[in-house]
Amino acid sequence: MTWIQSTSLGIFFVTFAAIFMERVHRTIVAIAASAIMLLFGMVNGFYSQEEAFLAVDFNTILLLLWMMLTVVILEKSGYLQYLSIHMAQKSRGRQWPLLLFLGTTTTILSTLLDNVTTVVVIAPVTIAICRTLKINPIPYLMAEAVLSNTGGVATLIGDPPNVIIGSAAGLTFNDFLLHLAPITVVAWVAVLFMVKYFYREELSQPSPQAEDLMTMDPRVVLTDWPNAKKVLIVLAGVMVLFLFHGVLHLKASTVAFIGFATAFVWVRPDPDEILQKIDWSVLLFFSALFVLVGGVERSGALQVIGASLVDMARSNLLLSTLIMLWAAAALSAIVDNIPFTIAMVPVIKHLESQGIPVEPLWWALAMGAGFGGNCTPIGSTANVVIVSLSEKTPHPIRFRGWISKGLPIVLVCCTLASLLMALFFPWYM
Repeated sequence: MTWIQSTSLGIFFVTFAAIFMERVHRTIVAIAASAIMLLFGMVNGFYSQEEAFLAVDFNTILLLLWMMLTVVILEKSGYLQYLSIHMAQKSRGRQWPLLLFLGTTTTILSTLLDNVTTVVVIAPVTIAICRTLKINPIPYLMAEAVLSNTGGVATLIGDPPNVIIGSAAGLTFNDFLLHLAPITVVAWVAVLFMVKYFYREELSQPSPQAEDLMTMDPRVVLTDWPNAKKVLIVLAGVMVLFLFHGVLHLKASTVAFIGFATAFVWVRPDPDEILQKIDWSVLLFFSALFVLVGGVERSGALQVIGASLVDMARSNLLLSTLIMLWAAAALSAIVDNIPFTIAMVPVIKHLESQGIPVEPLWWALAMGAGFGGNCTPIGSTANVVIVSLSEKTPHPIRFRGWISKGLPIVLVCCTLASLLMALFFPWYM
């Protein structure tokens, strides 16, 4: 590794440490670090202004923006509050059944939709439910984040790295379902019970509002049912388009924009009021983080790491596969899993060109990138969204608190995946 690559990684890890310390807001840290990375890259000729601009995944940024705006329009009608009271009454104020229901819903949605879209839709409802019940939302938001990442591993469209892998390897939706869904189900069960164990004290306590809740009429808070109905119709159409956006050659952000534009024109809310409720710091943080990671990628550091990790066990395919899984998980915990996956594609393709059967490596990369993202708040886009939404509640999720729960979850999921791959290795060939 050259000094430029080492320095690029150094800038990233210092940024990561500063975010971890939480003394300065993460958006300020990310913007400062991305500026330093860009200047370092321009001076040393490996990262240009144009490349920094292209490093920003505007599909993700705009997807978040349009979905946030659509949810804000829905929230103004009182429908989220109505839904929260209705669901809370169904659980009778018992926290574990409520978490089980929300977690299972998140997992199922994440197999059909991008995990970012899933949490953007379900997290505001969760916060509204917890506000109604006057309970801590952290166990629910954490469960939804890790289960969205876990569930997304199961299908071709559930996680952005899977789309990249499927395109590069020529794998179909059914290929992902047959090879990764069984492991995902096992991981899902493990994650649910780990979340229940981590938050056993909070989840064992009944809601202080349980008795009053059962006498409430949810329809009272539904102040604008006609407009709520309009937005729900739009969201249903958006969900259908998300299922077929690949066939229709539409980007996820385009689908979200179509949905927002339809809802905006149909409902005609006050634009200034809607825009004021958008968490712009999240979008800025994302943009800066993409520029930062883009610099690490353009320096060639990720390719060097990936190639050395694979070459380490080139003579033993099973060992190589397990190394790929754990390396992908480790790096996806600290680097967004999308650029890491992109960096690993040519490495695996090179091995394939030399006659090495690489099918197990594709599956290991998909699982490692998906499961590893649960370790830290910046390990996946869905995590950052959840953390940002939690900051609007009295119980924000802290960096250290996330890692204390996320790291054990990643270790258990990757261990289970390793054991199942080793036991049924011929199936993954």
